[in-house]
Amino acid sequence: MTLKPKMNPEDLLKAEYEYIAQTAYQANEDRARGASFYFVSVGSIVAAILGTQLTEDNLQGVALAFFFLFIVMTGLGALTLAQLARLRAAWHESIQAMNVVKDFYLEHYPEFEPAFKWRVKSIPPTDKPYSIANLTAVEVTLLGGLTAGAAVYFLLLWIGAVNWLGFIAVAAAAAIGSASLWAFYKKLLVDD
Repeated sequence: MTLKPKMNPEDLLKAEYEYIAQTAYQANEDRARGASFYFVSVGSIVAAILGTQLTEDNLQGVALAFFFLFIVMTGLGALTLAQLARLRAAWHESIQAMNVVKDFYLEHYPEFEPAFKWRVKSIPPTDKPYSIANLTAVEVTLLGGLTAGAAVYFLLLWIGAVNWLGFIAVAAAAAIGSASLWAFYKKLLVDD
């Protein structure tokens, strides 16, 4: 005969709810940290370039290196957006799980229903416009587009084709880079 351990179901539900709340909090913290790292990385590179004493003669010599550097920074922007999307989805899943626990309690204590703003049907979507998560992704997208444009500028500088058509190519690269990064982010941002 095996003895069942004594368990208080309320303690188990409380522990589950606290764990879910902690995972939601951690997803928000990780999202902020990832975006900050990207912003600081790009800012540091731009500051380093602006701080060097490059003349037009020796700038062309390092232009290819800068081209590759900005390509890498655009790629890091895409990775940052992937992290932001997945962390937003993880936050959303945690909120959904919290609502399962809420629904269980509300079955037994329906008088507490007014105390809960978010329920399964009222959880904000992962892609809520103007949310901090969404605005952070917009910032990374725009910065990633600018790094794509900078990469094209340095490529054109290396081949000696910086002229007014070149600046149209730089602007197009920035716009296409931003649009591509935003589409990538939206693709990864799912509610399930």
